Amino acid sequence: MKWTATKIKALKGERNIAMLTAYDALTGSLVDDADIPMVLVGDSLGMTVLGYETMLQVDMDEMLHHTKAVARGVKSSLVIADMPFMSYQPSIEMGIRNAGRFLKEASADAVKIEGGALRSELIEALVGNGIPVLGHIGLTPQSIKVMDGYRVQGKTSEQARQLMDDAMAVEQAGAFALVLECVPAKLGKLISSALKIPVIGIGAGAGCDGQVLVFTDLLGMSGKPLPKFVKKYADLNPLIKEALSAYKAEVESGAYPTDEQSY
Repeated sequence: MKWTATKIKALKGERNIAMLTAYDALTGSLVDDADIPMVLVGDSLGMTVLGYETMLQVDMDEMLHHTKAVARGVKSSLVIADMPFMSYQPSIEMGIRNAGRFLKEASADAVKIEGGALRSELIEALVGNGIPVLGHIGLTPQSIKVMDGYRVQGKTSEQARQLMDDAMAVEQAGAFALVLECVPAKLGKLISSALKIPVIGIGAGAGCDGQVLVFTDLLGMSGKPLPKFVKKYADLNPLIKEALSAYKAEVESGAYPTDEQSY
């Protein structure tokens, strides 16, 4: 079964929804093979695979390239392309054009856009033009310069009310689901309960309708400190380093290749 935005939306209240990022055909196929309904080609690839300091440097060409690769490795999961910084902020027309490229050129099934009420007109225009939208509020990494770093959002009553208003606006505009990042668990549960669309949490507590994590974080591949909300289901970094060191040593000593690895 191929997951669609409509099918994802229908899971609200039926079961919790898992989502993961992926950045190429290999990681996309691994997520797909695990029967995870949604795979996000996140602009987090800027830091996880491209070596940038932040996500802000990622451009449309890079996102299209990686989305194409992920889509080639996925059969069933819903492929969602993260619209990069300044690919939709300047105008609704630009947002429609660039979002359309993800579906037309990169075989994405939907796009993700950061922002609440501010983006409601764009979300409505995209959905009206046949482009499913996953919203994203709370800590929005593309706005990190004005947020003064990676901080928990919605800690005051005023901020909480604003996030609730933003969530409602995104739903009303036609998004099929919403990512809620780095907010207190109580607020995450309140917003999830108030909305009719699935709320996918990342550092937003267990009261959300689903969860998303970064592929390399979940597998412990970076070897770097991780946010509090991340659970490492494997610790591959030291295993990979050990394997590479063993390979180097065997090549240098002549132990590899043996007759078994020769024709």
